[in-house]
Amino acid sequence: MNRLLGLKDKRMSFGFKLMISYLVFALTPTAVVGMIAYQSSVHSIKEQTRVNLSGTLEQMRDNIDYKSSEIKRSSDQLFYDLTVQKLLRTYKAGWTSYDSLQNYMLPTLQNIMLRASGKLQVRLYLAEESFPEIYGELDSRKDPLDENNRFDIYHLSRIEEESWYKDLPWQANPEVIDPKVYRGEEYVWSQVENDGQFGNVSMIRRLVDFDKGRTFGILRIMVKVDALLEAADYRKLGESSTILVADGKGATMRLSGVRPDISGEHAGTQTFKIEDVLPGLGWKIVASLPQSVLEKDARHVRNLTLLVCFISTIVLIAIGILISRYFSNGVKRVIASLNAFRSGDFGNRMEINGADEFAQIARAFNKMSKDIDRLIQEVYLANIEKKEAELETLQAQINPHFLYNTLSSISRLAKMGEIDRLHDMVMGLAKFYRLTLNEGKTHIPVTKELEQAITYLEIQKIKHRDRIQVWYDIEPSVYGYETIKIILQPFLENALQHAFFEDRMSLKLTARRKGETIVFGIVDDGVGMSREQLRQMNDPDGARIGYGVRNVDERIKLQYGQAYGVEFGGGQGMGTSVRITVPAIRAGV
Repeated sequence: MNRLLGLKDKRMSFGFKLMISYLVFALTPTAVVGMIAYQSSVHSIKEQTRVNLSGTLEQMRDNIDYKSSEIKRSSDQLFYDLTVQKLLRTYKAGWTSYDSLQNYMLPTLQNIMLRASGKLQVRLYLAEESFPEIYGELDSRKDPLDENNRFDIYHLSRIEEESWYKDLPWQANPEVIDPKVYRGEEYVWSQVENDGQFGNVSMIRRLVDFDKGRTFGILRIMVKVDALLEAADYRKLGESSTILVADGKGATMRLSGVRPDISGEHAGTQTFKIEDVLPGLGWKIVASLPQSVLEKDARHVRNLTLLVCFISTIVLIAIGILISRYFSNGVKRVIASLNAFRSGDFGNRMEINGADEFAQIARAFNKMSKDIDRLIQEVYLANIEKKEAELETLQAQINPHFLYNTLSSISRLAKMGEIDRLHDMVMGLAKFYRLTLNEGKTHIPVTKELEQAITYLEIQKIKHRDRIQVWYDIEPSVYGYETIKIILQPFLENALQHAFFEDRMSLKLTARRKGETIVFGIVDDGVGMSREQLRQMNDPDGARIGYGVRNVDERIKLQYGQAYGVEFGGGQGMGTSVRITVPAIRAGV
């Protein structure tokens, strides 16, 4: 039994060890209790403060709403009075209109002035030009509310060019009367003209003819901002608080408090904020308190928590170092073996003794790497052999094709008795095949591939006499790199066989390095190809294209991958261009 228990101790699992380390960190009761107490106290204070602030803010909102509603009710006396409406929109010279103005209209306005609880001024702007204007002193440098309550009547033409009038919401479509107008819900509060200069604000609404559904004037009532927002007083929240009232555009209408900044930070001090909307005005009211005020009752708990956390941190660091040393050795070995495996070293083996999960991982990893190494070797060798066989087959197929055509040309020269040209062609053919054989190597320097192509063109110039003109544009930067051999000659031959348009033709051979590739180009000014022919040439799957062209493209892709190969361009009657791309690989690397 003791032996079995000892075996179980030795076979302690990795999960059990991890659980023990987790419990060591978790069982720090002083820190946990202290943090919970601190968080609970702060949360409780914040919630209580939020409730208090919300209640106070709601009282302020209701008070301000009552004052703004009082002003709106005053305007309703004019807005819904049909007798006043008829007089304002259809005033005509004569005793009837004069009597209505003196005995009904003006007393109604005076009654509004007398019932107002604070200073205000009513201004009517009427579209009816026959209505007499009635107003007091006009001086933009003087506060209109410095005098006693009064009303003024002006023609609408006085303000039609003012920007504030043009920016009124209903001016976008003044002919449309929204149903909310009849319900008395269309009005705006804004600072216009010199309101901001003197601390005033105006309630503006349009006067509508209920019978014809058209606008016949504007009603504007001016009041003091401080009188309207008098309830927004920071002292109702505390000496360290701040209250801000902002209009719909974000402009500050009233700021009450000891701190001018309630954006969330002031002199490095965090703040606690709550906000509400003033329903009658559509403005925002924001109240804030410094975070320090909220947390002053929790400072003792916070200090104690910090002390306990500091001591616990020291203890946990010491314990963590001991535990991490135990586990890190195994983890480092696993990581080292995986990195070696990723870099291609499949012979690396993991040496971990024991019976826990690390040891099981090591044994499984060693077996897996051994099997993968064996399989890779088998597959790799098989693929290399297959690839070399395919390349040799393709390489062997192209040489007889060119030899047949050249020998035919030599035969014709012999029949015609042109011994000098025959000699030059035979010497050129010998040089061409000396370069082609290249001691049996598949890869040759770019310089030799270009030399081979140039030799082929010299042979063809002998054959075709002066019918061919050749230009070369070869950048020296391509020297020093390698390519597979005989990738240019088939395209030169293809151009000479199929591209002749008249008795003469021009060819251009280019070679450039672009980034990590070498790009060869062959351009002729021959008959060119149609769009369908170009499509088939660039998508050779199933297309009936020349054997030599397909051979080169297949060899390049087989050797370097699908990202490289041959691409055709040009058009009918515009000649043909060939672009051959291979990777930039240093010769001998």
